[in-house]
Amino acid sequence: MADPAALFDAILTGNAKKAAEVTQAALEANVNPSELLNKYMIPAMDEVGRRFECNEYFVPELLIAARAMKASLELLTPKMAEIGTKAAGRVVIGTVKGDLHDIGKNLVASMLEGGGFEVIDLGVDVPTDKFVEAVKGEEGTILALSALLTTTMTMMKTVIEALEAAGVRAKTKVMIGGAPITQQYANEIGADGYSDNASAAVAVARKLVAG
Repeated sequence: MADPAALFDAILTGNAKKAAEVTQAALEANVNPSELLNKYMIPAMDEVGRRFECNEYFVPELLIAARAMKASLELLTPKMAEIGTKAAGRVVIGTVKGDLHDIGKNLVASMLEGGGFEVIDLGVDVPTDKFVEAVKGEEGTILALSALLTTTMTMMKTVIEALEAAGVRAKTKVMIGGAPITQQYANEIGADGYSDNASAAVAVARKLVAG
């Protein structure tokens, strides 16, 4: 059997094939899926995030690490569902109405998955009512809104107002991000969290869950 510890290195170096091989071998040897996630995968993605913050890794490295993590997660997720493993939290993510940019949103979604979160990706150009419907079902959901254009970032305020009108704002944490977004803007529209990069978004989400 491949050493499960090799999963950490496979994700850190972005070796998707190796990550899948190690994961499959570990599952066949009846290693607990939660152990693989919590002991190797999440720490690997945390280290990827740390290296990104320190300018040792850049967006390409984040992307290939996320791809390796996904290769492993695709094998793990069904097993974790079978044994009833709980996610770190539930995040609904999407790019707001009128905005078709998805690279940043996809990267944040991947990093959140690597951090142990259940992620529901609504895609791009998402209507306000679709965001509202997606968070209605489960209390404590985090709604992550993305925008890359100054002309579409105002939709974030519209979504928050719609959550209030629907009576679900109090039980929904909202985090926002994207090129034109700032902490000041997040404060202005009443968002609960803001991140200017994908790795920091995981820390923000963890803080919102804990808080």
